[in-house]
Amino acid sequence: MTICCSKRGVNKLCYDDIAHSVFETARRYHSLKRWHLKVLLLMPDHLHMLVAVDGETILSNLIRDFKRVTARNAKIKWQRNFFDHRLRRGESENEKWEYIRQNPTRTGLASPDARWQYVLVEADLEP
Repeated sequence: MTICCSKRGVNKLCYDDIAHSVFETARRYHSLKRWHLKVLLLMPDHLHMLVAVDGETILSNLIRDFKRVTARNAKIKWQRNFFDHRLRRGESENEKWEYIRQNPTRTGLASPDARWQYVLVEADLEP
């Protein structure tokens, strides 16, 4: 899924303090089992996220709450909606994960051999 800042084309997210706040909120959601986070990657004016949710979760409510918390804690002004894509049969979670991870390289923000610093992956989460 992609969640965009209200002002596009301006770096609003790729700052250490903003990243820390967004990542801590994502970690909390993961530990509370509101979602199972696979990857969350910040770009200057939007974020990409791959999460799994249970069949009872209303995704729009979950993301609304996440945006509300991060707006309050990190002073982020988000666009009203978000873009989601549910994996269908035959679609590879690994391909989606890799697509997200390569976004900084594709846009020229990072070299192919550099690790983008504004990323939180499942392996970084406390068990």
